[in-house]
Amino acid sequence: MDVSVASYDDRARSLVWNSAGGLAVRPASSVDFSPAKIVRRQTAQWRGLHGENVQVTSHEPFEYRFKDQFHLLIAAEQAARVDGETLIEGLPRSTRRDFSHRLTFVPAGRTFYGSQNPRILARSTYLYIDPQAVPVDPDMGFAEAELAPRLFFEDSGLWQTVLKLKALIGRTDAGGRMYAEALGGVLAHELMRLDGAAVAPVPASRGGLAPWQQKRVALFIEEHLADDISLGVLAGLVRLSPYHFLRSFKQSFGEPPYRYVTGRRIERAKTLLTNLRTSVTEVALGMGFSSTSAFSATFHRFAGQTPTDYRRSLE
Repeated sequence: MDVSVASYDDRARSLVWNSAGGLAVRPASSVDFSPAKIVRRQTAQWRGLHGENVQVTSHEPFEYRFKDQFHLLIAAEQAARVDGETLIEGLPRSTRRDFSHRLTFVPAGRTFYGSQNPRILARSTYLYIDPQAVPVDPDMGFAEAELAPRLFFEDSGLWQTVLKLKALIGRTDAGGRMYAEALGGVLAHELMRLDGAAVAPVPASRGGLAPWQQKRVALFIEEHLADDISLGVLAGLVRLSPYHFLRSFKQSFGEPPYRYVTGRRIERAKTLLTNLRTSVTEVALGMGFSSTSAFSATFHRFAGQTPTDYRRSLE
């Protein structure tokens, strides 16, 4: 959905519409546009990663700049300019005019700058990756890796992962958060692969979670179905890294944590729907969904029918 920037000029205090539909302070680690009024942003924050869907709204010339401790990956769905330039520190400047369906990667600490007189109104997804916090196996060495800058390149694997994260920017359910965190780990692996960096081999599986770990995680999930449960919290319960927890959980439960949690929420919602005095909206909000429509869409995806149709089938 389109969301408006309601901002101060101060970058660190800019207000944007967040993925829950309310105003939030725009993260300090984001690309600066000048003038700021020419973009609309929709944001989401996850562990080690935050994303923005950015829409340019005016054909007036503008500039943009970024430098931070985060890596920046940009996927331009549509972007073309009459003239202008783009520069990443360490690479030759580019005056390429059409870079639709192209990716750009800015490693942490590098200056990224551009200017353009737009030919079309650009629409892009910006992903800011914290190399110290993204949930990957520490032995992989992602935090220490010296990744190379890349400007206007193509990679189908990265593109598909970015599109999945883009779709999650508008979601607020717990399953979406855990899925985004898992995709953050995938993104790190793909960036390492792209750079030809050596990734530590995955150790042979030892049978998933131990019985006590399965019990502790399942009980915690049941007690917090209406809460926004992160992958990091679940991994911490059983003293595993998020990367190893994700693999072990899937082996033990037969599906990733985000899908398991969402499935359990829908099963709980079915029980609540048997009470005809409780409205569908009350069930949706009580189970932590941001809206009745989000609840209905998820319920239909898991149960094959809407909450209302399910309730009628009980009569």
